[in-house]
Amino acid sequence: MRFGTLDFLPAADHRGLLAAPVRAALDGTPGPVLAAPIDPELADTAAFCERYGIGMADSANCVVVEGRRGDELRYAACLILATDRIDVNGVVRRLLEAKKASFAPMAAATSLSGMEYGGITPIGLPPGWPVFVDEAVAASGRVVIGSGLRASKLLVRGALLAALPGARVLPIVKPPAPGG
Repeated sequence: MRFGTLDFLPAADHRGLLAAPVRAALDGTPGPVLAAPIDPELADTAAFCERYGIGMADSANCVVVEGRRGDELRYAACLILATDRIDVNGVVRRLLEAKKASFAPMAAATSLSGMEYGGITPIGLPPGWPVFVDEAVAASGRVVIGSGLRASKLLVRGALLAALPGARVLPIVKPPAPGG
């Protein structure tokens, strides 16, 4: 399937384009997952969208958030459209029942997920991690996400992301500033 300037093919037939945890989870994924190779130097969203002709509203970012309550650390993945900003210190902190929440440090996000920074995806995350999917992502007909690697991307339906293990669909986008 052509999307932007990329030709996406069935990920099940191109497993070399997926990080190990994504490959392992692919069989249990509820719907078609397509993959395409990209230049890993262009994996960051803005550069990727510009180079491959994909709108920012057709791309979703998966970020790992770390919540702290006392000595306990809690992790979650949050999926928002690339046009939006996540409300880490409001909505996500409350969802994690944490006193403090922030983006997880790169070393923690990559080691715990088994994925490359800039390619983290909600498919294949550690069992028990909540996956907070913004309503706009869940409503997307199709959206580009990471593959676990910087050298490829996945094309999936928003409904597939909403049906992942541990997924909760809710508004997690930061509201616009007053007057903005």
